[in-house]
Amino acid sequence: MSAGEDAPATKLVHAGRRPEWTHGVVNPPVYRASTCLFETLDAYEAASRNPDAGLYYGRRGTPTQWSLAEALTEMEPGAAGTHLFPSGVAAIAAALIASTSTGDHVLMADNVYEPTRAMAKAILARSGIETEFYNPLICADIAALIRPNTRVIYLESPGSLTFEVQDVPAIAALARARGVLTILDNTWATPLLFPAIRRGVDLSVQSLTKYVVGHSDAMMGSVTAAPDAWPTFRNTALRLGQTAAPDDSALALRGLRTLAVRMERHGKTALALAEVLSNHPAVDRVICPALPGDPGHALWKRDFSGYASLFAIVLKPGDRKALAACVDGLRHFGMGFSFGGYESLVLPVQPLRTATRWQTDGPMLRIHCGLEDAQDLIADMNAGLDRYLS
Repeated sequence: MSAGEDAPATKLVHAGRRPEWTHGVVNPPVYRASTCLFETLDAYEAASRNPDAGLYYGRRGTPTQWSLAEALTEMEPGAAGTHLFPSGVAAIAAALIASTSTGDHVLMADNVYEPTRAMAKAILARSGIETEFYNPLICADIAALIRPNTRVIYLESPGSLTFEVQDVPAIAALARARGVLTILDNTWATPLLFPAIRRGVDLSVQSLTKYVVGHSDAMMGSVTAAPDAWPTFRNTALRLGQTAAPDDSALALRGLRTLAVRMERHGKTALALAEVLSNHPAVDRVICPALPGDPGHALWKRDFSGYASLFAIVLKPGDRKALAACVDGLRHFGMGFSFGGYESLVLPVQPLRTATRWQTDGPMLRIHCGLEDAQDLIADMNAGLDRYLS
C-alpha cells in the first residue's frame, strides 16, 4: 500500500458512494429501470454518443450497479473497470468468451471449479477452442506449455476444492511477456486478501455470491479488468447482454461494507478448526495452505494478507454409513454448495482431474467456517468425527 493510500478496509466502507448517486443518504438507493427517458432530442443524441456517461438503458446499469462496480474496481488497485453478472458462472463464461477465438489454445489449471471445466469441454470446444489442463503446481514451468496460439492462462488459486496455491505473479509476468492473457478466479481470497490486478493478472473473476454478498441470499458475479484488457472485455460483456439486477447489487453493496470484518472472523475460525482437526484420529490430513506443513504454505504466506473460510479434510478409510453418521448429525454445519455466507457448511467432494491424479483412500470433506463461535464449531465437528470412528 503506497503512502497516502487508504487501507482496504477503509476503501470497503467508502468506495462507490458518490454524492450524485446517494443524494445525501448513506447507501445508494435501489434504482430499478429498463427504459430511461430523454427530455430533448439534444439529450438523446448526446447520450447516444456516450452511453456510459449517465443513464441510457437499464442493461447498462443505474447508480445502484455503478456503485458496486466502482467499489469493486477500487478494491483491485490498478484496475480499469468492473462488469457485473447475474452469477459467478456467467462471469467466468464472459471472461473466457471475451478472451478467445476459434483456433485459440487455453491453458487451464487442473484444480478449477467444476462448471469452469465443463464450460471449457463443451462451449469452448464447440467453438473450436482447445483447452489443455495443467498441473496447478507447475509454476514457471508452464512456459513449456505455451504455444504460438495460446491466448489465455486460466488460474484458480487456491483451488476451491484442493487448495493448491499457484505462483500467480510469476505466471502472470511470464504470460504478459509472451502476449498471453491471464484470468484468475479470485473468489477464494477476494481482492481484500489478494489484489490480483496489482499482481499482474489481466482479468480477475469473483463469484460475488460467496463472500461479497455474504448472506446466501443473492447470486452475482463480477470481472474486474486491467487497463489493457478492459476495452475488449467491456465491449464483449455488453454484447452478451449479461447484467446484474439492481436489488441483488444493493445486497452485494451491503455485504461489501462488512467484508473486512467478516473475512477476519472467517479466517481465524477456519485456522482454529483446521489446527484442531489435524490432530483428530479420524483425519488422515488437513488441506489448508495456512498450515506450515501444507505444500502451498510458502506461497500463501508470501502473497496473501490473510486466510479465508475454506479448507478440506481427508478422512481415514471408512464406508458410506460412517460418513453419513459424521455429517448427518452435525448441528452447526449445513450440507450444501457455495461458501462465504455467515453459516458454516460441510460438503463431501470428489475432485475431478484431467492432467493430474487426485486420489484419497478415505472420504474428503470441504469445510466452510461461518460466523458462529469457533468453539461451538470445533465441538460439533469433533463430535461428528467421533461418530465416523464409532
